[in-house]
Amino acid sequence: MHSIKMVDLHGQYTKIKAEIDQAIQKVIDNTSFVKGEDVQLFEAELGNYLGIDHVIACANGTDALQIALMALDLKPGDEVITADFTFIATAEVIALLGLKPVLVDVDPETFLIDTQLIEKNITPRTKAIIPVHLFGQIANMDEIMRIAQKHRLFVIEDNAQAIGADYYGSINKKAGTIGHIGCTSFFPSKNLGCFGDGGALFTNDEKLATRIRSVANHGMTRRYYHDDIGINSRLDGIQAAILRVKLKYLDDYNSQRANAASIYDSLLGDISEITVPNRTPLSNHIFHQYTLKGDGFDREAFIQFLKEKGVPCMIYYPVPLHMQKAYLHYDFDNNAFPVTDALCKTVFSLPMHTELTLAEQTYMANCIKEFFLKA
Repeated sequence: MHSIKMVDLHGQYTKIKAEIDQAIQKVIDNTSFVKGEDVQLFEAELGNYLGIDHVIACANGTDALQIALMALDLKPGDEVITADFTFIATAEVIALLGLKPVLVDVDPETFLIDTQLIEKNITPRTKAIIPVHLFGQIANMDEIMRIAQKHRLFVIEDNAQAIGADYYGSINKKAGTIGHIGCTSFFPSKNLGCFGDGGALFTNDEKLATRIRSVANHGMTRRYYHDDIGINSRLDGIQAAILRVKLKYLDDYNSQRANAASIYDSLLGDISEITVPNRTPLSNHIFHQYTLKGDGFDREAFIQFLKEKGVPCMIYYPVPLHMQKAYLHYDFDNNAFPVTDALCKTVFSLPMHTELTLAEQTYMANCIKEFFLKA
């Protein structure tokens, strides 16, 4: 068996190499490296795909979240509710702006924010909710929007891991287009990834879109006139050109990932020590990650065994946000996150990308079964 990759970006590239190379060369030839035609076209094409009025490209997904919060004019000390089980960027931008991250636990089956806990954590200082569409499926946006409307809160969707997913609740929309602002990342390993860093924000609110564009561009609405405090966050022309090519294949990429997940399910579903990913009925699952739960075995020994067999395996995420050293001063109640605490001790993720083969998945499944037979 050849080397199995956690993410096979090279294999994906070779299938569309001619298109990608031509797109990159075009940008080099016309030297439109910053705020050029490809950026504008990509924003329009992504907006059309998502069914959203405004797409504002930026430098990365973390910037997208920070820009969203800056555009809402929140004040130091204002509280923002988000999930404890997520990548640090979600809470990081809240803290960077002098806001207070308020963490809540997640559902033990879907790993998505537990909407029953959101309302319990709302105070007079609460101004926004950031649901995270984790690993490729969408949080319960019906309930989140109901809570937000009741308490007059903003909703910023962290859609870094679910670009292209469809929501099946009371409204049928794409992930990231339901709240007031949606944010995403185009990090290379994402379902829609560029060849470096990149991100974007989405909104149907024209006033918010204008403010977002200003904040992302040094606070300028016209050159050298700075009406807002802003940052410098831009998607470069080469990355936009690459994303324009890959956007055409996004639905196929997501379908291939979902198919690979179904194959994993059939190969691993009868192993009592592990639980394959749950699917929420509220959205399709586009499997940015294929993340399983373990039960009753030594996870580190398991991962080491797979490594020796040439099977990569990752833990997303080993430490809850409420236990991260940089955030201990917020004095979170360590007893308030039993699900997240358990997940961080038991989850593991197997390779998930568009180039997985049946032979690779069968080999990985056989290695996993071998471990438990020896245990």
